[in-house]
Amino acid sequence: MDFLMSGLAACGACVFTNPLEVVKTRMQLQGELQAPGTYQRHYRNVFHAFFTIGKVDGLAALQKGLGPALVYQFLMNGIRLGTYGLADSSGYLHTAEGIHSPVRSAAAGALAGVTGAYLGSPIYMVKTHLQAQAASEIAVGHQYKHKIFPPQSWKVALAAAMVSGIAVVLSMTPFDVASTRLYNQPTDVQGKGLMYRGILDALLQTARKEGIFGMYKGIGASYFRLGPHTILSLFFWDQLRFLYHTYTK
Repeated sequence: MDFLMSGLAACGACVFTNPLEVVKTRMQLQGELQAPGTYQRHYRNVFHAFFTIGKVDGLAALQKGLGPALVYQFLMNGIRLGTYGLADSSGYLHTAEGIHSPVRSAAAGALAGVTGAYLGSPIYMVKTHLQAQAASEIAVGHQYKHKIFPPQSWKVALAAAMVSGIAVVLSMTPFDVASTRLYNQPTDVQGKGLMYRGILDALLQTARKEGIFGMYKGIGASYFRLGPHTILSLFFWDQLRFLYHTYTK
């Protein structure tokens, strides 16, 4: 559960921070091994880079490499935070007297970080290649011509659906937990719930007494149930639309 929660949390943050990763990658590759003043600066600062990429490459380019980035974040942070959480819950970070050990904490953190970085490095390389891809007038660094999927491929819809499945589970699980508890609560003779007044009350009570993680109980089961359902629904929807437009022309 530590691995899954850590990975999903990192993926949720990645959706919002990936545009900054694109900008960072472009700015770091700009002027590679060239003396200052001897090359054209396509990106003057962070804000100018956002504007330039959006204008020339299109707004969608600000999310380039999102697929590998999500895999990288899930793998690296899932292993890093999950392994550390496992060490903490198993009692390894404390001495026999129950005192927190800084040395053991540092060792567990270092081991978890190295393992996550090592396993995530190949995915990070692919992410960097994709995020560096740009139109010729604003290209920096070496331009790899990777194409994950050919145009109109069913794999595009499948990959998009997998990403959206993560977003759906992260946003809907608290409401799913609340609705499950509302349906399952005891009632009085008039059928009125005895534990919760409504969905907002259920969310607030859960968060107050069980913490934020209490609102995400069963998230693993939710993803394995809702994830495939979302993936297959969007996949079939996209393919049916494609077939309809193909044979009605």
